[in-house]
Amino acid sequence: MLQGVIFDVDGTLVDSNEAHAGSWVDTLREVGIKVPFDVIWPMIGMGGDKLLPSAAGIESDSDLGKKLSERRWEIFQRDYLPRLKPMRGSRALVQRMKSDGLSLIVASSASGNELGALMEAAEVADLIEMRTSSSDAEDSKPDPDIVQAAVRKSGLKSDDLIMLGDTPYDVQAAIGAHVKLVGLLCGGWTALELSGAAAIYSDPADLLDWYDASPFAVKAFAD
Repeated sequence: MLQGVIFDVDGTLVDSNEAHAGSWVDTLREVGIKVPFDVIWPMIGMGGDKLLPSAAGIESDSDLGKKLSERRWEIFQRDYLPRLKPMRGSRALVQRMKSDGLSLIVASSASGNELGALMEAAEVADLIEMRTSSSDAEDSKPDPDIVQAAVRKSGLKSDDLIMLGDTPYDVQAAIGAHVKLVGLLCGGWTALELSGAAAIYSDPADLLDWYDASPFAVKAFAD
């Protein structure tokens, strides 16, 4: 029986995927590395430890990699974070799940400070107390470590949880952790690219409209 929900945040609850890509482009440009937005955007959703070597051939744990990651967060905070908006229906959906008595937990590749800021931008920070971030996992998405950490923190079995995400990296991470995933298209990926999801909706509001016929209604049916 469904007892809890694991949430991705970027592209799922807050419209931030484009902002993340833009901040990486800006950061790399500062050090003379020109990587087109269209190259970086499809990498958003994997952890920065994987994005940086993939986009620019720089290891994230090198001195330069660490400096770039820090600078990227500074640029994101200054130029992009103030303009972020929640996805349509994000807060209402989380409130519905919370009122149903489901345990709610976040599984994000973001760092702790960044995750808190993103949840504030999504207007759900006060609704979800349990959180796992990059510091809780050795490997970031698409590896399953962060989702596995969320399962452990929830105290539930993987079969009793559903993950909500928006990227193929979320799908891969959830499958690797043996957790069913429901996909959202609002992050910019197509239904074909989210192949493996148990169900797919346009955005949180669309899921809420179809909630009683969705995989999240299993708990109600079981009662």
